[in-house]
Amino acid sequence: MLELFLHLFLLLALSPLLPGVIGKTKALFAGRTGPPFLQAYYDLWKLFGKGLVISRTTTWVFRAGPVLALAVPVLAALMVPFGAISAPLSFTGDLIFFVYLFGLGRFFTAAAALDTGSSFEGMGAAREVTFACLAEPTVFFSFIVLARLSGSLSLATMFGPALNAAWQSAGPSLILVVACLFVVVLVENCRIPFDDPNTHLELTMIHEVMVLDHSGPDFGMILYGAAMKLFVLGALVVRLVFPGATGNLLLDTLLFAGGMLLLAVVIGVVESTMARLRLLRVPQLLVGTMLLSFFSLILLLR
Repeated sequence: MLELFLHLFLLLALSPLLPGVIGKTKALFAGRTGPPFLQAYYDLWKLFGKGLVISRTTTWVFRAGPVLALAVPVLAALMVPFGAISAPLSFTGDLIFFVYLFGLGRFFTAAAALDTGSSFEGMGAAREVTFACLAEPTVFFSFIVLARLSGSLSLATMFGPALNAAWQSAGPSLILVVACLFVVVLVENCRIPFDDPNTHLELTMIHEVMVLDHSGPDFGMILYGAAMKLFVLGALVVRLVFPGATGNLLLDTLLFAGGMLLLAVVIGVVESTMARLRLLRVPQLLVGTMLLSFFSLILLLR
């Protein structure tokens, strides 16, 4: 029960802070003050207090998109260890359920965009789904490496205490897995170099164009769900990089929170030092990442 409470508390309370840390890091590189760390909390508070504007051409699918975008990361978080805090929900094969939970959320977000009847939003939905299809094999190959090392098909065991020993026996493979999952974090959360969450150029917008018709609480659920998705996927990378545990629940929680904030800083550095890729280059990079994850498996089997 305590682990469930900690999971939900960290997810719900800390996830909106990550975009603020990323924004502050980018502002520091640009020599600006930037928005406050808590800007995402202010935005969510305002959005949940506003009314809705809904097109008469839309159906229930349009309203289902934001709900699934919020519910999916909450359910997925229950299967992921937050640092040394074990996952409240675990069963054999949950890694497949984990991946396709996000696929379900993506499907309804894209369907909600198509439900508006806008070709503009349909363009963004097509790009989003295409990039996701190229990123999923990378996730599966990375999970196969971890499953092979842990001897389990459960995320709780794959990202459990055995990671310390795995680094000693299969360090090169795990380094590649960390790199691949970090790329997945960027592409799944529409960050530079794959997408620019701050762009307003019509022909380059991907995720942002999908949610243009959402407003008020619906848009708030989308933003909150996006922050939680970043938190959940980032937790996998943080656990791989910092697999140790002190045995003290409070200290382990603080170390995990610090690792997540450090990950947000790293994402901010990446976005400040790289330009957005041309759309034709994005599939090439994702295919390269998929081959890199496959190579990590070859290294392990060899």
